[in-house]
Amino acid sequence: MPINVKFGVSTWLWTSPFSSETLSLLPKIKNFGYDVVEIPVEDPALINIPEVKKALSDNGLEAVICGAFGTSRDFTNEDPSFHKTSFDYLDQCFEIAAGLDAKFVAGPMYSAVGKARLVSPEQKKIEWDRAVTNLRKVCHTARKFGLDIALETLNRFETDLINTCEELMQLIKDINEPEAKVILDGFHMSIEEPNPEAAIKLAGDKLIHFQVSENYRGTPGSGTTPWDAYKRGLEAINYQGVISIESFTPDVKELAGAVCIWKPLVPSQDGFAKEGLEFLKNWAAG
Repeated sequence: MPINVKFGVSTWLWTSPFSSETLSLLPKIKNFGYDVVEIPVEDPALINIPEVKKALSDNGLEAVICGAFGTSRDFTNEDPSFHKTSFDYLDQCFEIAAGLDAKFVAGPMYSAVGKARLVSPEQKKIEWDRAVTNLRKVCHTARKFGLDIALETLNRFETDLINTCEELMQLIKDINEPEAKVILDGFHMSIEEPNPEAAIKLAGDKLIHFQVSENYRGTPGSGTTPWDAYKRGLEAINYQGVISIESFTPDVKELAGAVCIWKPLVPSQDGFAKEGLEFLKNWAAG
């Protein structure tokens, strides 16, 4: 049974950070057949909202806004200055999302990416509570913009706080605000979820974005990802959002280092985008 979804791709597949120069990718993305472009906001100052909005309109593309949470953006840190940095950054992300007619800001905004340690249960509880308190405030701000937040699970090598959908749903329950929703990423699921179909069903109507690549971050359809399980899960919850390819290029050294991509995954990033979309469209229609 077909699933009624739109297809997107992150500009991280080609470049980083997103800026006015990145807009030159949009005609190509549209020509490949995508409906949506994922815009990663690494430096909000580099994003000219009117310019980006015009480029999206000119190319018939919608935007999804994804945050980038480096070491200074950490709601679990004991130092409140890190919280202020995170709030200020997300305020800018919300302004960008609202200005580009996006519906949410997505990402693992509960903690800094790469903060992965073995901590005591007592310390884990302290950091969990900080995340809950701060994300509740983030939800209140998102509400003022008419937006949601899509919280993302990451694998154990990138965070020690939220690795599974079950943990994420507990976090959302504790936040207890209607703006707190879910983004799932198949790459992280391939490491952490023993039953990806069940994870998708658990997210249910909270799932508002779904990212994919292969288990090794490569082109969809070329690895061991359980695509049938994804399809059954998405069908079961009547998912009608965006399915978006997120992967990276080794040509951007800082970003590649952050995600541990040490060599090219494909002969061509354009080929990745084209072949990946062809696979996804056939998969979704089957």
